[in-house]
Amino acid sequence: MGRDKGETRDGAGGARRQWAADRALRPAMRSPGRPEPSRAVQRAFWRLIAQGLRTEDAAAGVGVSSPVGQRWFRHAGGMSPLSLAEPSSRYLSFAEREEIAILREQQHGVREIARRIGRDPGTISRELRRNAATRGGKAHYRAGVAQWKAQQAAKRPKPAKLATNPRLRAYVQDRLAGQVRRADGTVVVGPKAAAFKGRGKPFRADRAWSSAWSPEQISNRLKIDFPDDESMRISHEAIYQSLFIQGRGALQRELVACLRTGRALRVPRARSKSKPQGHVTADVVISARPAEAADRAVPGHWEGDLIIGTGRSAIGTVVERHSRATLLVHLPRLDGWGETPPVKNGPALGGYGAVAMAEALTTTMTRLPEQLRQTLTWDRGKELAGHAQFTLDTGTKVFFADPHSPWQRPTNENTNGLLRQYFPKGTDLSRWNADDLEAVALTLNNRPRKSLNWRTPTEVLEEQLRSLNQPGVARTD
Repeated sequence: MGRDKGETRDGAGGARRQWAADRALRPAMRSPGRPEPSRAVQRAFWRLIAQGLRTEDAAAGVGVSSPVGQRWFRHAGGMSPLSLAEPSSRYLSFAEREEIAILREQQHGVREIARRIGRDPGTISRELRRNAATRGGKAHYRAGVAQWKAQQAAKRPKPAKLATNPRLRAYVQDRLAGQVRRADGTVVVGPKAAAFKGRGKPFRADRAWSSAWSPEQISNRLKIDFPDDESMRISHEAIYQSLFIQGRGALQRELVACLRTGRALRVPRARSKSKPQGHVTADVVISARPAEAADRAVPGHWEGDLIIGTGRSAIGTVVERHSRATLLVHLPRLDGWGETPPVKNGPALGGYGAVAMAEALTTTMTRLPEQLRQTLTWDRGKELAGHAQFTLDTGTKVFFADPHSPWQRPTNENTNGLLRQYFPKGTDLSRWNADDLEAVALTLNNRPRKSLNWRTPTEVLEEQLRSLNQPGVARTD
């Protein structure tokens, strides 16, 4: 039996016409296969990355596989491609779409679904028509497919400026990868570098020579070279994104090798912050250091590091933050140095292995009164891997600076620069005995310092000792 006209107009036939009309308003979408995780999941992933987690840990934290997380990280160039702020409540969330799918399967009507999830019935009606799965020829609402369709429809792709402006692209590429030339204009080829393989700069190997302007230099120089041409403008961030984000298609990926760092991917800032790793546990990162250690008004807080010479020779340097008093740690080579070839994971015979370093540093620090050895902030070097035993022996709490952050030990870094006048780079530091080092320390400690109102570190240290009611004065002579 045929259907009457009213049923065709208001029933299934009307729904099909409405569905066809909705599909006509948007371009054809490729089949997603298994839809990718929702943006809520991706946003949670990038929040974990921003907190400093490794890609594998962030992927596990949001319930996706490690290869998926690594692909997200690599394709986005190491930085989040979407805002980490929660989207406006005017948009349906994935959780709401899951609720719609469940209620729809239970044969609830549009108005009942709208009432239960607190949305307008028109919103639910459009959602069911526009974002339903249609692969089988019939509209069937699934939350995952609906979320994918909504995300695809929300995209507003914009071509990169470097992709649409050949003149600007040529200028940027020339400043990044331009040839090195002599004053007469002849090209200097430089060393032959290994082919780019999508990774960072080669370890201790030659890199190709290029003009190597930074994106910030390029961006600001454009305003000088083209003051009246607004089309020759681009931000340094846009250059970075063209280099790091796959799919931009503006600059060749190989040009990242021309950046100073030579990184193939950007590194989230939180990853470079101090975090437990190896001998650096959670209780000894610099963020756990007491606040008074950052205040130079309180004596007894020290900074330390090594200065390295040839033949794996070294001298330990320890500087007090308040008085700028310097102690030099003698690190003689151990028996057997140079007699047998080095053994992997064998004893460190150079004099600054973990055990030898802790013992030498303990001997030096215990010469001080207990009140003047509160904390010691050290570099990330593994020479102080025995810091726990050192703390037990001396009562001095050890903290480690962030990786590649020498400014967190400014007094020590400045003092190491002064010491290079006596112990230049490229010289054998094992030539000097403990008496020689004490003489150099005495010389530095008797120099007047502008930061101390032209008093000497020795004078300030003596004043500290008098305030502690010590019977003697700690001098190095």
